[in-house]
Parts: sequence; structure tokens; C-alpha cells
Amino acid sequence: MAEAPDLLEAAEEGAEDVGSELRQGEVPLSGHGSRLDKALTELVNEFSRSYLQQLIEEGAVQLNGQPVRKASQKVKVGDRLQVELRPTPQSQAFKPEPMALVVVHEDDDLLVVNKPAGLVVHPAPGHWSGTLLNGLLAHHAGAQMLPRAGIVHRLDRDTSGLMVVAKTRQTMDRLVQLIAAREVSRQYLALAHRPWTGSRSVTVEAPIGRDPRNRLRMAVVDLDHQSGKTARTDIELLASTDQGCWVRCKLHTGRTHQIRVHMAHLGHPLLADGLYGGAPAAGMARQALHAWRLAFTHPVTEAPLAFETALPADLQAALADWGLRYNPPTASSAPQG
Repeated sequence: MAEAPDLLEAAEEGAEDVGSELRQGEVPLSGHGSRLDKALTELVNEFSRSYLQQLIEEGAVQLNGQPVRKASQKVKVGDRLQVELRPTPQSQAFKPEPMALVVVHEDDDLLVVNKPAGLVVHPAPGHWSGTLLNGLLAHHAGAQMLPRAGIVHRLDRDTSGLMVVAKTRQTMDRLVQLIAAREVSRQYLALAHRPWTGSRSVTVEAPIGRDPRNRLRMAVVDLDHQSGKTARTDIELLASTDQGCWVRCKLHTGRTHQIRVHMAHLGHPLLADGLYGGAPAAGMARQALHAWRLAFTHPVTEAPLAFETALPADLQAALADWGLRYNPPTASSAPQG
């Protein structure tokens, strides 16, 4: 999940809630030579391929009477397939779970929430429950009719701050368009290692892609030799000490881990961001990043909206530990857009 991708480019599909049921069939001529998971989608086409892949991994699929656990296994015409359709952790993930959401704004079309650090936005391996999506499904009935319960952008689990969520399909489609057109302003506050040098304001324009040496990380890449996407972040120094720097970041794009990657690229990894070279300091136990300000035009009423949120207690304590005074930025002093 990223400070916030422009779109949920690889959104997980809603999974199916089913009881145990056996389905059997033979591979037709049209399926000869295809992958097992693709052949299964022809046999049980009402279920997603990702759901069927999970059943394969769990040993719930047989090929010619023998269990098979490789989705890439090739099949032949006439092969006998059997699949036991049963609930999986993923298929049980999209369930309402009441939770105390911090709602900053809500109307008939959308809501803005202040996500605490530690809350996962969307179900994923290792986090099939207790996510923001589960809380949204319990918050209002219309969420169950929307893809991803209306979530149009994400924050990393350990990033705190503001997110906008749609309550209707019309609003969701329009918000996706606004984000893609870069008409949603997202500003962050971050505490990073090493004292700041040079200009107080910099713009980092450095493409981001998957780190070829560590698939769990993103990295600044050379698009002539690696896959990736353009990325731009404006960074403004707010304060600096011998220990590190306190900065404000404005996203122009929303690539995965964009601020974390760009700050590390500058030689200023965020406190406690171990993935990108940051170490625990000043009492911070999670990456020192907070989505402070969110501004956009209401997708239905066209009224200008802007929201700001207080700094979490752990970041306030970290600033105090370094002898920095936090003066909340004002809308007038914040970069516009």
C-alpha cells in the first residue's frame, strides 16, 4: 500500500463467501495447454482467479485424481478436474467489523477519516481482518455495494493521517478521476535522519519502481533499464537539528512508498523506517510520516474542501525529544494545490 497510489492499480478483488462444495469437469479442447488456474476459471467461472489460486495452494484441487498445488501446472484436453470450493482467509476478509473510526468529515457522498498508525487499509496476506475496509463495511450499508468499500487511495500501515473514502459509486469514480488528474492535494509531515543541507525547498523528480535486489522494497530506478513510473515530490524544510530534519512533503504523484523512497534517496531516511535505512530514534517505533493535509473539490457539490489533522502523540514526543517546537502549518503557509 504507498503514501497513496494515483489509482489502486493492483486492487484485490472482492472474494467470495462460500460453503464447502465439490465441482468436477473435464478440460475441453479450448483449454488444452493452459494453466491449471485458468482452466479452473472455465469450470467455475463465477469465482475470481485469485480465489481459485488460493484453493490450489491449499490442496483443494485435484488433477486426474491427484492433488496439485501449482497454479501454473499445464493441463491437457480430457484431464479431469475437481475443486473443493470452501472458505479461505481471503474469502472471509470482506466482512463488516465495527471499529472506532475517527471521522473528520462525512456527508451523503464521502467521508474523510484520520487513520491511526498501525491500521491496515485493505485486507492482504497476514491482515485478513481488522482493516479499515472492514470498519467501513460496518460504518455504512452502502460500502458493501462499492469496490473496496469506496477506498480510492491508501496509506501504509504505519503512516498516520487523512484519507478520503467514497460512499457512492458516482463519487468513487469521480474521486479516482480527480486523483489521476492530480487534483487532490496531499501533504505530509515527516521526521528524518541527518541534518538538512542546501536549499530549504527541493523538488525530487525521480522514477520509482520495484527494487530488483529486494522485492519488498521500492527504489529510484532508471526507466531506460528498469520498469517503473515517474514520481515527483516537493519537500520543504521546517526545522533541522544535529540529529535530523523535520520536513513537509507534497505529492504530485502517488507511487508506492513515494515519500519514504525519495527521502532515503536524498540521504534522509525517515525515523524507524527500517525498510529504507531508517533506525528507531527519539522514541519513534514506526516510520515518522503523517498525512497532515488533504484538499480537493467535492466531486458532487463542487465545493472546495480542505482538511488538516493534529500531529499524533508519538511524533509530538519525538519532536520534543529533539528540542524542536511544532507550530502547525496553516493553510495560508502551506504550499498551494
